[in-house]
Amino acid sequence: MIDSATRSRPGEELDRGRLETYLRDAVPGLEGDLEILQFPSGFSNLTYLLTIGDREMVLRRPPFGSKPKTGHDMKREFTVLSALRTAFPYCPAPITLCDDESVLGAPFFVMERLKGTIVRRDLPDGLALSAEDIGSLFDRVVGVHAELHTVDPVEVGLGDFGNPGGYAGRQVRGWAQRYRRATTPNVPDGERVMSWLESRIPQDPDRASLIHNDFRLDNLVLDPTDPLTIIGVLDWEMATIGDPLMDLGASLAYWVESGDPPEMHALRMMPTHLEGAPTRREVVDRYAKISGSDVGAFDFYYCYGLFRLAGIIQQIYYRSYHGQTQDERFRHLHVAVHGLIGAAEKVIDGSAPI
Repeated sequence: MIDSATRSRPGEELDRGRLETYLRDAVPGLEGDLEILQFPSGFSNLTYLLTIGDREMVLRRPPFGSKPKTGHDMKREFTVLSALRTAFPYCPAPITLCDDESVLGAPFFVMERLKGTIVRRDLPDGLALSAEDIGSLFDRVVGVHAELHTVDPVEVGLGDFGNPGGYAGRQVRGWAQRYRRATTPNVPDGERVMSWLESRIPQDPDRASLIHNDFRLDNLVLDPTDPLTIIGVLDWEMATIGDPLMDLGASLAYWVESGDPPEMHALRMMPTHLEGAPTRREVVDRYAKISGSDVGAFDFYYCYGLFRLAGIIQQIYYRSYHGQTQDERFRHLHVAVHGLIGAAEKVIDGSAPI
C-alpha cells in the first residue's frame, strides 16, 4: 500500500550525473550511488524518488515542454513548505532548492519523502475500510483542510505570499483567460459558465487564509499502520493567501457522489462514491461547523471549482493536443473538460446545487 515509483517515462528522464554532482554539494552526508525513479501519477509538476544509500528524497520539477506563465514555480512551493512546517505539521521537510537550470534544464527542489499510503481513484489492494472507516477518513480530510485555514500567514512569515484583496474576482477572471487561451476545437467554449461566475463574485471574507488550492485525497499521505491518520499534505505549488471557501469549492470539484451521473463518475479521482463517504453538502456543513464560516451561497464556490478544474485539465490537454508531451494519459482529457463544463452548467440551472 506504500506509494511506489517506477522507471521514468520516455522524455522525462533526469540527467543522473549532473543531479548527483549537485546533490553531493548541496546535501551533506550522502553516501552511495544515486538511483532515480519516477512517481507515475499526477498531471502537473513531475515527481521523482531519489535514493542514495539508505536516504530517500523526493524531487519536484516542472513538466517538460511549454507551461503556464506563472505555474510550476519551484521557489514558491519550496518557500511555503519551509515556512509552514512550524504551524502545520503535515508538510514534508524541504531540503534544497536549485534555480540553476544548467543542472536539469529547469528549477527544481528536493524534500524529504513521507512514506505512507496515498489513496487515489479507488482504495489500494490490501486496504479494506468499512463504511464507518470511510466516513471517519473523510471527516479527517475535512478537518485537516479546515485546520490549514486557521494558520495565520503573517505569524509563519508568509504575510506577503499573496494578495487577498479581490481574490475571488481575480481567480474567476484569471481562469477565464487561461481557459480561453487553452481552448481547442473539441471542447465547450465555457462562456455561459464564465459569465455566470463573473456576475456573482462575492465580497472579500473578513479574514483571508493560507489556502492549498489542490486539497484532495490523493495529495494526502496516510499513516501506513493507521490509514485513518493523515501524516502529510503534498503538492503546494498553487498555495497562496485568499478566500478559504474558494479553496473548499476547488476541492469539491473532485467530490463525486454515488448518485452522480455517469459522466461525473468517469472523472472520479477519489473513492468518494463508497458507502460511508459524506456528500458534498455534508462536507460543506461539516466545514462550516468546524470553521464557523457562512456557507449559505456555496453554489458559486462549487461552480467555480468545477470551472477551475476544467481549466486546469484543458491546459494539460492543450499540451497533448499540440504534441508537447507524449504522456498517453493526456490524450483524452478533453472528455473530462466536457463533463466538468456540463456539471457547472447544471449548477447554474439549479439541477445540481451543492
